[in-house]
Amino acid sequence: MSFEKVKNYFESIGLGDRVKKFENSSATVEMAAEAIGCEVEQIAKTLSFLVNDMPVLVVAAGNVRVDNRKFKAFFHQKPKMIPGELVREYTGHDSGGVCPFAVKSNVKIYLDISLKDNEIVYPGAGSGYSIVELSPGELEQYTSYEQWVDVCKLPAATSRNS
Repeated sequence: MSFEKVKNYFESIGLGDRVKKFENSSATVEMAAEAIGCEVEQIAKTLSFLVNDMPVLVVAAGNVRVDNRKFKAFFHQKPKMIPGELVREYTGHDSGGVCPFAVKSNVKIYLDISLKDNEIVYPGAGSGYSIVELSPGELEQYTSYEQWVDVCKLPAATSRNS
């Protein structure tokens, strides 16, 4: 149902061909990057939080993590993910298919600046098997986002023992 809403939305604005559906899951950043054939930082993952008991989506590059200090500085509270079993109730999308399109009207959407380093990004399209191909400017244009934020950081480099 969520995929159809997103697909219909993009059809209505003449960008239906940008919505891609896969046979294999694209529910994780790595799976999506593999399905598309792109870098993980081009995946626009949508993270769902509760801020003052209201749903907030942060769309960020696939290679970053939420920085607790930056998140708290901006939202004035620690990040609190929406529990998986409540994601659909709050956002209108199931876990693994949350995206910044066709969401419930009370959902606030923020775009993290980590996305701006890419010419093309791939947010989900309402299911764990779909994406939309957009530029960061088009992502701005076709979401009802509040503003760009800086609430993420690159993960610490992992050290390998030789």
